[in-house]
Amino acid sequence: MYEMPQKVMFKHCDPAGIVFFPRYFEMMNDCVESWFADVLGWPFEDMHQTAGVPTANIQTRFSAPSRHGDHLVLRLRVTRLGTSSLTYEMTAHCGEELRFSTETTLVHINAEGRSAPWPAPIRTKIENEMKGQI
Repeated sequence: MYEMPQKVMFKHCDPAGIVFFPRYFEMMNDCVESWFADVLGWPFEDMHQTAGVPTANIQTRFSAPSRHGDHLVLRLRVTRLGTSSLTYEMTAHCGEELRFSTETTLVHINAEGRSAPWPAPIRTKIENEMKGQI
């Protein structure tokens, strides 16, 4: 399971000082982007020259509010790997308290914006990650 720390910053919060829910989606994407770079060795700045991984489906449950200054830990785990897609589960906790959970499907697309099979080296890394070998 990939982990990424995230401090709740002023920019994430509404006037009441709690995370404005669309900012959670930015945090989720930051975690995915970091996972691609750190685990798969395929940073978005390289990938986006010839491919992409747009979100096809997302289901999120917000369990408790996060406040300015909270220290979250986002955890990402791939649960399904298809020919050109993957599904992951992600949670965010502050200490032991769950703040959100999400299940998201990404689709690998080529430069023309059409779904395309995962490149073999990336597919192998994802499979190994799912087995806990990375």
